[in-house]
Amino acid sequence: MATTGKIGVTTENIFPVIKKFLYSDHEIFLRELVANAVDATQKMKALAASGEFSGELGELGVRIELDEKKKTLKVIDNGIGMTSEEVEKYINQIAFSSAGEFLEKYKDQLSSIIGHFGLGFYSAFMVADKVTIETLSWKDGAKSVKWSCDGSPEYEMTECKKSDRGTVITLYIADDEKEYAEKKRIEGLLGKYCKFMPVPVIFGKEQEWKDGKYVDTDKDKVINSVAPLWTRKPADLKEEDYNEFYRALYPMGEEPLFHIHLNVDYPFNLTGILYFPKIKNNVEISRNKIQLYCNQMFVTDSVDNIVPDFLTLLHGVIDSPDIPLNVSRSYLQSDANVKKISTYITKKVADRLDEIFRNEREQLEEKWDNLKLFIEYGMLSDEKFCDRAMKFCLLKNAEGKYFSIEEYKKAIEEGQTDKDKKVVFLYATDVESQYTFIEAAKSKGYDVLVMDCQLDSHFVNLLETKVENARFARVDSDSIDNLIPKEDKEKPVLTEAEQEDLSVIFQAVLPKENQYYVQADNLGADAAPILITQSEFMRRYREMSAMGGGMNFYGEMPAMYNITVNMENPLVARILSAKAEDVAPAQIIPDAAEDASDDVKRTVTEAKETAAAAHKADLEAFAGDNEILKQITDLALLANGMLKGKDLSDFIARSAKVVEDAYLK
Repeated sequence: MATTGKIGVTTENIFPVIKKFLYSDHEIFLRELVANAVDATQKMKALAASGEFSGELGELGVRIELDEKKKTLKVIDNGIGMTSEEVEKYINQIAFSSAGEFLEKYKDQLSSIIGHFGLGFYSAFMVADKVTIETLSWKDGAKSVKWSCDGSPEYEMTECKKSDRGTVITLYIADDEKEYAEKKRIEGLLGKYCKFMPVPVIFGKEQEWKDGKYVDTDKDKVINSVAPLWTRKPADLKEEDYNEFYRALYPMGEEPLFHIHLNVDYPFNLTGILYFPKIKNNVEISRNKIQLYCNQMFVTDSVDNIVPDFLTLLHGVIDSPDIPLNVSRSYLQSDANVKKISTYITKKVADRLDEIFRNEREQLEEKWDNLKLFIEYGMLSDEKFCDRAMKFCLLKNAEGKYFSIEEYKKAIEEGQTDKDKKVVFLYATDVESQYTFIEAAKSKGYDVLVMDCQLDSHFVNLLETKVENARFARVDSDSIDNLIPKEDKEKPVLTEAEQEDLSVIFQAVLPKENQYYVQADNLGADAAPILITQSEFMRRYREMSAMGGGMNFYGEMPAMYNITVNMENPLVARILSAKAEDVAPAQIIPDAAEDASDDVKRTVTEAKETAAAAHKADLEAFAGDNEILKQITDLALLANGMLKGKDLSDFIARSAKVVEDAYLK
């Protein structure tokens, strides 16, 4: 006998509400229906294991059947089934009082919310305009039941002829959702959401190549692995097992560096495997490669609210039933379980790296260049991880040797401590372009680190706050004697007029697109006549600004270079001697008397400006004609990669003439 009734909700029509709420994520209907079928199958196993059910279990699994012509999709299981009373309880009474209130309260929540609020089955109506259930309970004497609904609150329940235990849910796909009646689309969804479900999920038949085409065989196609690697004991697994699993997750990815097997059951449940990928020098492209599962059902690969930001660079899987997957992101961030899980994963990552550092140091050094971006990002963004990582973080020098931070400080502190008792960590960001400066440091017996990572401008700042009595200096930011001053050095004494003249003649032959600060120093007769450097402070903060360090005003400023003129170099002395012969000293015009009229004061001021301009013009003319001045300046620019275009062409021509004159005389 058939019965009819209205589904127990307080709104007149729940189905438009469901469609509105889940509009952007209709595809999860299949995940929810398969998850329900898996639950029913798992419960059947539990009943048999406990002895409550003593009959034949048969081959337990979930079968998906698609009829593309009729546009029907079936989800079939041989689990516990339902009695008519259970259909009434679990299907006809939706577990909330007001759909409107529900939508308002949870309007910003994740799409997977339906499974936790009794709406898992009703997700079918996102893509179907009619749904039927045919079910037979495992209980003795139970009668089969058929339930059907066309998307309105009315339903119909009747007895049916189903004779085998379990449930068949049939979806009649709506015309505006016909993509879900296509085999490729269903295959894609099953591969995305169900590939690690704990019971076999079957869709179609295995195929073989025959007579020039693929044809179906009699063998069912199981689309999932029921016992993925993270559910197994680490003691039973080999390194190759982990690598094969990684290749299955990321077929196009490079081999991972290391892995971590997560397994905890208190105070929360969490399993998973995380891999350290080869990140190299790009943070962004490596994100969102951790897949989040709930009891082996895929949920999302956006885990930025589950793990700290830097851990989103890892790859792999996390499986936990204790993460509230169906709540808002703001709730996720404040949830106690999520915070515990985040802390646990961070600790496990730090523990694993520390273990590798202590027991597999050679491996760590071998893979460090592909790993350091991840470590630095973690240290910059997570204080607790940073404190742990100070022990295993490695530094590499220009010779290719690796040191822990503590080891390196001990290695250099005797030779690289300055007059203020600070240990100076010299570093280069580009070994090729900074070769001359590195060699100058080596000639003094100093060691130079290589810090060419994307985050190193920020990382250097961090280390200066963590390493006591130490500072970092880029090897090309000043002369080597100034980078590690051992004692107060005597500076050349210039009058204000001499300093101004020096600045004018060098500014005249330098590229105009940058700004320069010209200063005199005593670097030794054998040292280069000119040294071009960038202030450590300005250069570092410009780089941090370019990386989004929150100091954009530095990034907007023009590049500023220090031009250090070596007053002890013979060529500089020759240039200054020629300048003294060719350019008359600036005309000195006395100031107007204090009681002079405004006209007289104005006349004196104008005379001073005219004299200064004339003197500057004379200096610039001298600079433009002085071949030695142009040559030594261009050599310094060339050493810094700053000589380009016409200036480079002129330099080459001038150098060729110098060589020609030298050999033909």
